[in-house]
Amino acid sequence: MTTTIDFITALFYEVDEQLRPIPKHPEAHLWPSEVVTLGLLHALKGGGNRAFYRWLTRDYRALFPRLPERTRLFRLFTTHQDWTQLFMAAPTVLGVIDTYGIELIHPIREGRSPQQIGRKGLSNHRWIVGGKLCLLLNQWGWIVGWACDTANVADNTFQWLIQQVDGRMIVLSDTGFHAAEGDPSNLKLCQRGEWEDRMLVETVLSMLTLVCHLKKVMHRGWAYFQARLAFTMAAFNVLVQWHGFQPNASGFVPLSIAEFSL
Repeated sequence: MTTTIDFITALFYEVDEQLRPIPKHPEAHLWPSEVVTLGLLHALKGGGNRAFYRWLTRDYRALFPRLPERTRLFRLFTTHQDWTQLFMAAPTVLGVIDTYGIELIHPIREGRSPQQIGRKGLSNHRWIVGGKLCLLLNQWGWIVGWACDTANVADNTFQWLIQQVDGRMIVLSDTGFHAAEGDPSNLKLCQRGEWEDRMLVETVLSMLTLVCHLKKVMHRGWAYFQARLAFTMAAFNVLVQWHGFQPNASGFVPLSIAEFSL
């Protein structure tokens, strides 16, 4: 049976293979691969920063002997979140785009703090105060690109993600991505019940909810919230391809990261 230590070691190896060209700063305590591995573990573990740091230092400190103090570690995640772009998937001919609401505070607490970063918006037919994640997936369900904004923005705010893959990918979406001033040429709007291929994104969002506990997070700074999303997207792409590209007889590639739940 694979232990968590075995998994963390294997994860570090996968990350190090991707980040090999990035040099270590002479004054840095952690190698780039260590920073990203820790960021992926936080994304996978879910929960708050303090709880994650307690878990890490209690059980796995020996794996990261030069682990910095908690706040410094999370500042490293924010500073180096761009490294996660190396883990994004390549576009395919067909893709899917959708949005996902993330609650930052309970709606009853809206407006109590001048530092509030979330805004009120609808998600799954209920009001939340938080952010909105937009995911662009390829035909295998791997994340090609993502963006985020406050929960009150319309889905068509993220049309620029679709425009970035114009000429390389036809993107299926629901009607929320339609804009009155015109849509990208590679966007195909689907009415409810059309194109069962779009259900792929529901599978991905379900895994982000149940395994990564992403539906509700507790970040109070926008840069930290963005870093959490960046590492979560990278973690998903790494883990969903953990056992290689294995389509079944019908050509469908099963998606699952449940076995990696911490």
